[in-house]
Amino acid sequence: MCTDNLFSLRGRNVLITGASGFLGRYMVSAVAQAGAHVLVNARTLEKAKPVVEDLHEQGFSAEPLVFDVVNEKQVYSAINDLNGRPIHALVNNAYSGGAGSIANVQSKQYTDSCQISIAAVHLLFTAFLPSLQLAVKDVGHASVINIASMYGMVSPDLRVYDHSDSANPPFYGVAKAALIQWSRYAACEFGALGIRVNSLSPGPFPNYKVQKDQSAFVQRLADRVPMGRIGSPEEIGGPVVFLASSASTYVNGANLVVDGGWTAW
Repeated sequence: MCTDNLFSLRGRNVLITGASGFLGRYMVSAVAQAGAHVLVNARTLEKAKPVVEDLHEQGFSAEPLVFDVVNEKQVYSAINDLNGRPIHALVNNAYSGGAGSIANVQSKQYTDSCQISIAAVHLLFTAFLPSLQLAVKDVGHASVINIASMYGMVSPDLRVYDHSDSANPPFYGVAKAALIQWSRYAACEFGALGIRVNSLSPGPFPNYKVQKDQSAFVQRLADRVPMGRIGSPEEIGGPVVFLASSASTYVNGANLVVDGGWTAW
């Protein structure tokens, strides 16, 4: 089989939530370059529209699909906008939350984090299940990719942070660990139906503002990575394309770690 076809997403619809975010934009770009029609999700059209317009300017196929991932009514309204089209790959990337440590976060933050990382993923999976099943009928399989984190596997090294209130928070890691397990559970329940479910755990990918304003912190992060550097956002795209494409049709229930070796220490 030609590797171009193996990784191709031509003729396939890929929905990416949180598509206007830092890593989300690079996921969108990668699947678009692989030939997918990208359904660009954000909570508002103002956030989704520039991403779609940028793809159109490059000659790629995309449209906005606006909804808040925790709002059931908006999610089902978005499904109606699909007009019966299949979803060949669903990338659950949306997240929002703060920082802190056990000593200074509030219990509600755990609830909020789990709502967007677990409850919303469950909502989207069940809501879009008929669309995923249509994809199975179309090409033989469908893919769900849940964006987790290396901090769902290991705890952050609090020594790299200037203050504990700026640390990667415990509720984030708890929610991402749960997401990795949810992905395994869903993989076992739906794999026989042709719907693969995997998680993808990025490592240190600080955004450009952090890189500019907190260079010492970024260097401390880089020093913790066996490869000696932070991740470039372009490096998240390939793993997403792999899991979305026919190149990974026997990959199910896995957690693909993209962390430069951080969790290998």
